[in-house]
Amino acid sequence: MPDTTDPLGRRDKAILELFYASGLRLSELVGLDLDDVNLSARVVRVLGKGRKERIVPFNRTAADALRAWLADREQFRSQRAQAPAVRLRPRATAEPVFLNYKGGRLSTRSVDKLVRRYVAACSTRFGISPHALRHSFATHLLEAGADLRAIQELLGHARLSTTQRYTHVNAAQLLESYRKAHPKA
Repeated sequence: MPDTTDPLGRRDKAILELFYASGLRLSELVGLDLDDVNLSARVVRVLGKGRKERIVPFNRTAADALRAWLADREQFRSQRAQAPAVRLRPRATAEPVFLNYKGGRLSTRSVDKLVRRYVAACSTRFGISPHALRHSFATHLLEAGADLRAIQELLGHARLSTTQRYTHVNAAQLLESYRKAHPKA
């Protein structure tokens, strides 16, 4: 786990918590701006594939981690060089949620390396990536009884077949769902 006595450790914890709590794509997470985050409602507004916008909820743990990071964020923001931000959704002032130590927006590559580093430090499993956290998010929701269509919406998938691949739907899970839900099962 990140060292939360350090501001960058608090940032890293917020990244990890938000990834798992929301199932965001890596590009969606690094593309978040401050005005995309509603901490009191615990939701983020995301611009996904195909330029489709969606609202994604996150849990209290992620909200707490984000609050801790946002309290530190300003000290990194002041270090940022005034370079124009490249955005899919143009804004007058793009203020990234997650900053690097120089005050610029974190890159997808940096976040990928960050996730892999923390996983390697606390697990014997290799190959866990931000994308694997997205898969885990979807699979855990399904195992807890969430509707596949709701998971599809949360992940921002256009087709249900894509969601089914993410959730590793197996025959035993389908049979159990059938038994629980069908009145004549």
